[in-house]
Amino acid sequence: MYVITVEFHIRPAMAEAFRPAMLENAAASLRLEPGCSLFEVCFDPQDPAHCFLYEVYEDEAAFKAHLGSAHFKAFDSHVAPMIEQKNVTVWERAGD
Repeated sequence: MYVITVEFHIRPAMAEAFRPAMLENAAASLRLEPGCSLFEVCFDPQDPAHCFLYEVYEDEAAFKAHLGSAHFKAFDSHVAPMIEQKNVTVWERAGD
């Protein structure tokens, strides 16, 4: 399995707008992408402008399909001005 983690630091004034956009993107990924098996969205309870994602895809091709999907491209362009910092890490799940 191909695992992606993403950590977002959102501009504090934009945190309230970012949350529903992020949740909709995750739901659309699970609903529309057969290669996406898990898409967890977490927010720091002490800092609503800090978001962490844990995504699991069949393989790298499934992740690349995610990046090319219409819903992701729309989400990405919508939230780009909201983001102060974004860190993406690729992992391989042990035992797969």
